[in-house]
Amino acid sequence: MKFILASLIALLVATGAFADTPPPPETEFSPTQASEVTLAQYLWVARPVVVFADSSADPRFIRQLALLKAELAELVDRDIVVIVDTDPAAMSEWRTALRPRGFMLVLIDKDGGVKLRKPFPWHVRELTRVIDKTPERQQEIRDRRAAGSSENQ
Repeated sequence: MKFILASLIALLVATGAFADTPPPPETEFSPTQASEVTLAQYLWVARPVVVFADSSADPRFIRQLALLKAELAELVDRDIVVIVDTDPAAMSEWRTALRPRGFMLVLIDKDGGVKLRKPFPWHVRELTRVIDKTPERQQEIRDRRAAGSSENQ
């Protein structure tokens, strides 16, 4: 059974079936520019945390990125990708859909639904609490436990 599953995954990778999916979160903190990605790329793959500001020099923007960088392991564990948009004139897809005014932090779940909007920086601890209450995250936790118990047998 494991051979069949491994063969199927190898076939999908070889044929490029995952070509449209974004890369997995990295172990190094590197926010993605909003102009480089779309929400559709992350649907059912990752949880975007979008940080808006009118300038990259905004102290709230700088503080938010520092808070996110400090807890990178928590972000990776929850499939969070950080997307930044500091150019209001560009009117990215993210700005058009979420319509921020000045600084804004938005948490989007894997289903594409907005779970949180904040006009000030938030600690990762609070973000993870919101995520951990969602049905998608609860299912991920159950799946990990089931996978861990089946490996021990």
